[in-house]
Amino acid sequence: MALGILGGLGPMSSVYFYEMLTAHTKATKDQQHLNIIISSRADTPDRTDYILGLSNESPLPTMIQEAQRLERAGADIVAIPCNTAHCFYEGICDSVNIPILSIIRMTVEFCRSLGLKKVGLLATEGTVASRAYENALKEVGIDCAIPKKEGQRTVSDIIYGQIKKGLAPDIDAFLEVVDELRRDGCERMILGCTELSLLKRNHLPGNDFIDSLEVLALSAIRFCGKEPKNFDAELMSFSVSPINNFDHRIVKGNKSCC
Repeated sequence: MALGILGGLGPMSSVYFYEMLTAHTKATKDQQHLNIIISSRADTPDRTDYILGLSNESPLPTMIQEAQRLERAGADIVAIPCNTAHCFYEGICDSVNIPILSIIRMTVEFCRSLGLKKVGLLATEGTVASRAYENALKEVGIDCAIPKKEGQRTVSDIIYGQIKKGLAPDIDAFLEVVDELRRDGCERMILGCTELSLLKRNHLPGNDFIDSLEVLALSAIRFCGKEPKNFDAELMSFSVSPINNFDHRIVKGNKSCC
C-alpha cells in the first residue's frame, strides 16, 4: 500500500509529517517503512485568505489536481497534513477514487477516546471560521472554545508572522492564550494547525496539547498496515479500524465508503 501526502500547505509541516511517519514506524530496515508519494505544491493559494474572503483565488482546483496526480502515481490512500485545507475536504474527496484521511475527524475521535468534555482550539482564522472542528466535536458531545479576538490574533501571528517565516515563535504569548482557554474550563488544547505541531516539537512542555499532526501520522501508519512506535502512551492506545470498515466520517473515498 502506498500513502500519498498532499502537502506544501505549508512546506515545513509537510516535511515534519514525513519525518514523523518515518521516525514512528516500527521498522528495522528500509523495506519495512511506508511507501510514500509526496506532492508539495507550495504555490497553492492561501486557504485562510480564501475562506475569510480576502482572496478570490480558490485553493481547491490546485488541491484537486494534486490529489488526482497522487492517485495516478499509485497512491492507495491520501493524507493532507493541513487542517485548514479540510474546509475543502468534500470537494477533494469527490475528485478521486481513493480514500482520504480526515485530520479533523481523526483528532475528534481521539478526543472522544480520552473522554474529554471541553477542549480549546488553537488554529488559523480560516479553520476557526469554518467551524469544522466545532461541528465535529459537537457531534460527539464535546464542547469547543476558541480564543478571544486578541488571543486569536496572537495565534494567527505566531502561525503566519513567525513560524511560516522561519522566525522564533513568541512562546510566552502563546501560553497566555492557552491559560485563558484553561480558565474557561478546557481540559486539553487541540493544535489545529500543523505549523503549531512544530511549536509543540520544539517548545511546548507537558501533555496539555493534542497534536492533530501526530494523530494523523499514527492513523496513517496503522491504515497502511504498519505498526507505530514511540508516540505518547495515550496516542499509542488510540485504535483505528481496518480501512474498509472505518467510519465514513473519518476516511472518505469512493472505493471504501461512498
